[in-house]
Amino acid sequence: MSSVITAGISDEDILERLREVLRDTFEIDPARVTPAAQLFTDLELDSIDAVDLAIQVQDMTGMRIKPEDFKSVRSVGDVVATVRGLLER
Repeated sequence: MSSVITAGISDEDILERLREVLRDTFEIDPARVTPAAQLFTDLELDSIDAVDLAIQVQDMTGMRIKPEDFKSVRSVGDVVATVRGLLER
């Protein structure tokens, strides 16, 4: 996996990194990973997977995620927005 992402990264680049993470960690076809894709229904993740994804996002950003930051995440677009928010802190 490549290094920590920085504030100058585009949302498209964040999405591309999420595609890699979801492919490598959960064996999800990157073509299914779109901003509108719902994590629990479309990508069939469960609550344990969501915790794993939060850890992957922490690794990606080099920043700790508070549970409340990730609690409302439901779609891939929400994950991108969360990563963007972490990078802008």
